[in-house]
Amino acid sequence: MTVAKGLEGVVAVTSEISSIIDGVLAYRGIDIDELAEKASFEEVVYLLWKGHLPTRTQLDELKRQLDQYATLPAELLEQLKVYSKTGAHPMAVLRTSVSALALYDKEADDNSAEANEKKAIKLTAQIPTIITAFFRMRKGLEPVAPKSGLGFAANFLYMLTGKEPDRVAVEAFDKALILHADHELNASTFASRVTTATLSDMYSAITTAIGTLKGPLHGGANERVMAMLEEIGSLDRVESYIKSKLANKEKIMGFGHRVYKNGDPRAKHLREMSRQLADLTGDKKWYEMSTHIERLVDQEKGLKPNVDFYSASVYTYLGIPRDLFTPIFAMSRVTGWTAHVMEQYANNRLIRPRAEYTGPYNRPYIPIDQR
Repeated sequence: MTVAKGLEGVVAVTSEISSIIDGVLAYRGIDIDELAEKASFEEVVYLLWKGHLPTRTQLDELKRQLDQYATLPAELLEQLKVYSKTGAHPMAVLRTSVSALALYDKEADDNSAEANEKKAIKLTAQIPTIITAFFRMRKGLEPVAPKSGLGFAANFLYMLTGKEPDRVAVEAFDKALILHADHELNASTFASRVTTATLSDMYSAITTAIGTLKGPLHGGANERVMAMLEEIGSLDRVESYIKSKLANKEKIMGFGHRVYKNGDPRAKHLREMSRQLADLTGDKKWYEMSTHIERLVDQEKGLKPNVDFYSASVYTYLGIPRDLFTPIFAMSRVTGWTAHVMEQYANNRLIRPRAEYTGPYNRPYIPIDQR
């Protein structure tokens, strides 16, 4: 057997959902650049689940269903109040809450296509409500109920602050959600498909995915990017900080990607969003620091920013605390995860790779009195 460390270069499944070919990311064959510039997040959700863009009637029906299922079970809201007093990280709370949602869904163990499509809608609708309710509760505030008709991106920002957001903020956030919605067979998506392949339920698969996304080498990277920016503190400290890190061979979070050799195509959209929001807020510090870091890392290491790098400043400009960055990643990526879960169910085979054994051979058992 030939071992591929980290499964690099191994093709594990066939999929029609998203592709990365010659550095171009596409959802169902449509270039991410085109979707980011022209589509709404809800259109992209429909595309990922159904394989084609929706008509106006289909889009309106999806929005209606997302509004319908956005309210959480009262029992889960009570649990969130308890969690809000523990000091737990929002990703741990999200992982636990999504698992708990299965307890309140009578169709949780129904793996039919119809039931799973409904569960995908419920999960997509309820995850933003979990994130915002927990955020407000830990600050001693009452959660803000979802508001029908606002749209997915605007409704999240509304539930977070209690105020209807600015149009520029909504457009930026909507675009960020599109860019994070799917990314071929990334670690969390693969994890969700492994769970699905055992014929476990969708809630279990998404809980698996959230647990995987939580790691700093996956979804947690954008949170660490913002921690780095805050540690640097000002534009005049960027060069000395980055050069010191590079001299000590320390990793700069938010740079490089295993599947992109010439840069992550999503990064340029987030860079532009960061610039626009810097102008809107009148605070250019985070944007200017980020562009300076990008230039230095490119010059010194030839590395390009990935999707995590500029998403950190974008979310900060939107008033989102950094420990919510990864939950927001999950809020978008659940649409891709559920698309992959449904695809796995439709053409399933248990995912069971082998391991190359590297331990000792032919060891005798030694009786306990002789050890």
